[in-house]
Amino acid sequence: MAEQAKYDVLGIGNAIVDVIAPVQDAFLTEQSITKASMTLIDEDRASSLYAALPSASETSGGSAANTIAGIAGLGARTAYFGKVANDELGKTFIHDLRATGAGFDVTPLANGPGTARCLIAVTPDAQRSMSTYLGASSLFGMNDLDEDVIRAAAITYMEGYLFDRDEAKAAFVHAAEIAAAAGRKTALTLSDLFCVDRHRQSFLHLVRGHIDILFANEAELLALYETDDFDRALAHVRKDCGFAAVTRSEKGSVLISGDETVLVKAEPIDQVVDTTGAGDLYASGVLYGLSRNLSLAECGRLGSIAAAEIISHYGARAQTNLRILCGLDAHS
Repeated sequence: MAEQAKYDVLGIGNAIVDVIAPVQDAFLTEQSITKASMTLIDEDRASSLYAALPSASETSGGSAANTIAGIAGLGARTAYFGKVANDELGKTFIHDLRATGAGFDVTPLANGPGTARCLIAVTPDAQRSMSTYLGASSLFGMNDLDEDVIRAAAITYMEGYLFDRDEAKAAFVHAAEIAAAAGRKTALTLSDLFCVDRHRQSFLHLVRGHIDILFANEAELLALYETDDFDRALAHVRKDCGFAAVTRSEKGSVLISGDETVLVKAEPIDQVVDTTGAGDLYASGVLYGLSRNLSLAECGRLGSIAAAEIISHYGARAQTNLRILCGLDAHS
């Protein structure tokens, strides 16, 4: 039996500073930005696009880091692995993430590309179109894993966005193997439809051989199994891993574990302002619930509440006390 975990969830992902700006659709056309997707860009493009953006907010981000911040806000013990540069953005990221209570012991990259940044253009329909310069984060590899922290984490949660280099893929598999040998759980988020298209076979290999808990939205799951039949995709993922949580926008989400299937309604809100981080915070709620051995329905409810809070304002970090919002202080 595994020892008592020091951390409830360890996140591994791209350490990125989010730059979020409200724009009109015309801005996307002018800047040749693909709407509602994530596009990788180089440093020159990042600089020119940053200069073109209207007034923006800046905060530490990255999908897994957002999830870890959300889980910490719910009251769980968290840690994070990611790579930043020894620059001002890197210092901002480290300070912001540690301020959530997450363990983040990192040696910043001294010589090389700058800290990653994601330039997020949010249109009036609340869709976010992301242009991402991966910078230092893309150099994450095996040497950035602290095996003792992985063994000490009940769940190791990995971000699909990090999968664009072979070194990161190898680090993911190694982390999953360490976790499994220690009797711990592993989790993966597919992150993005285009990410699935780029890495389908690698994702399938990881899901089938190394992942206990899978997060995806409907489009990502359909793409992973190359089908347009949602029930068929669910049947596939049910065979491939022990637990899956699939979001379906306003339709809510579906959680499956073994033979059990639970449908969870989306949490109603007055206005969708910015969908940045919705999936990340949904994962926060579900992972928190799993760390407390809550029912599928309760895990899904916490995920829906956390996601609804995020899409009600700009940015991917909660502006409301999530424990109070979820009613946790009254029950735990």
